[in-house]
Amino acid sequence: MKRIIITMLALVAISITTVSCSKDTETVEVAVDTAIPVGVFNVSKTGTLTAQNGTPTKGKIEIGKDSQNTTFVHLGSDFTTEQGTGTATVYLSKTATFTASPGTGNPDLKLIGIITKNGEAYYKVDGTIPAGLDYVIIWCGTASIPFGNGLLK
Repeated sequence: MKRIIITMLALVAISITTVSCSKDTETVEVAVDTAIPVGVFNVSKTGTLTAQNGTPTKGKIEIGKDSQNTTFVHLGSDFTTEQGTGTATVYLSKTATFTASPGTGNPDLKLIGIITKNGEAYYKVDGTIPAGLDYVIIWCGTASIPFGNGLLK
């Protein structure tokens, strides 16, 4: 009997933890390509991240193409953000404000990839980048807040 009660309490604790840690109402599956540019990386736009919500987010941001005409978003070697949440992601946006639209999508927002570490990172862009997506937003899905953003010029 004691074993059953302990097992049930453990299951309840796991259920509560799972539900309370997720505020996302939409699940988006993204294939993250960890490829790096081949040959010369030609930068077409550059900018700098500005921290938001008390995070240490900062660093150089770039968009460019490699020798094979593949587009990448590049976070510079000086890139830093909060890593404790495990859900920081990179988006391109038409504005500095993250505007999700669960269920219908948002053509003014494009998910680029998941941040796994501070420092330099390249994100291969699947397809083309729609015109006007000139901002990089670092978004924390767990806390539902922006960690930082920067304008690409």
